[in-house]
Amino acid sequence: MKTFPMPGTELVVPDVVLGLMRIQDKSDEEVRTLVRTARDAGITFLDHADVYGSDLHGCERRFAEALKLTPSEREEYVIQSKAGIVREGPYFDFSYEHIIESVNGSLEALGTDYLDILLLHRPDALVEPEEVARAFDELSAAGKVRAFGVSNHTPRQIDLLRKHVTQPIVANQLQLSITHAPMIAQGVAANMQALDQSIVRDDGIVDYCRLHDITIQAWSPFQAGFFDGPFLGSDRYPELNAVIDRLGQKYDVPAEAIAVAWITRHPARMQVVLGTTTPERVAAAALGSDVELTRAEWYDLFRAAGYTVP
Repeated sequence: MKTFPMPGTELVVPDVVLGLMRIQDKSDEEVRTLVRTARDAGITFLDHADVYGSDLHGCERRFAEALKLTPSEREEYVIQSKAGIVREGPYFDFSYEHIIESVNGSLEALGTDYLDILLLHRPDALVEPEEVARAFDELSAAGKVRAFGVSNHTPRQIDLLRKHVTQPIVANQLQLSITHAPMIAQGVAANMQALDQSIVRDDGIVDYCRLHDITIQAWSPFQAGFFDGPFLGSDRYPELNAVIDRLGQKYDVPAEAIAVAWITRHPARMQVVLGTTTPERVAAAALGSDVELTRAEWYDLFRAAGYTVP
């Protein structure tokens, strides 16, 4: 598992992150096996959110109950959580009060004194960045949060926050897979009239994050679209799966590893967030960190996913 120093932090992080949004109904042993498998593969970065689970902070609490980490064991992990979504709606709330309440709830549920990273969970159209800055300053000064980021934010939304927030915005969690890659595909086909791929939907978020040392965290790396099923093994993508299988044979890795390698090959130095609760799939995906796809292979996958390379 490759690691890298995460800009804006003192953290050295792995290429692959274990997302824990689906562990609510797992037994203690199932949660421990999942986390242990990830750790054995070099995945020491764990992703939570206050809204994950059947009730507020449910998955965070389930994790803590199963792992019962000692303070020294806690130090061995990078734990990230998210705040901002109100389930009863849903709607978004980046108010000072909501952020503080959410983080305190996460800390209690996780049984820890601090979060390594806090992300704002999707954009709040009613955001008042001065309130976000006030919350971040208080959480940072109290040692409750060590670094801050966002999810699914555009460059201008991040700029608005950065005008007031004094801490670096270190991460932006965005949906990305081989088949759901508009933020990459647009740049490849820029300035092509009448081609849908050329439409700019995110104001150049990939280049923006590279320019500002913001780590992109790719969620749903195996999903074809927005939670409409995986592309791996799907008869909707025969050409893509043929290329994946060919490359899997070449590098002697499973299909999940090739899907991960396509993302980690990008020079933006992205992390891949896994949502699976199957230990075998976690171990398979982790192998992708060490697969060095060539440029030709990366573009083979891109074309096979249906994108235009002019």
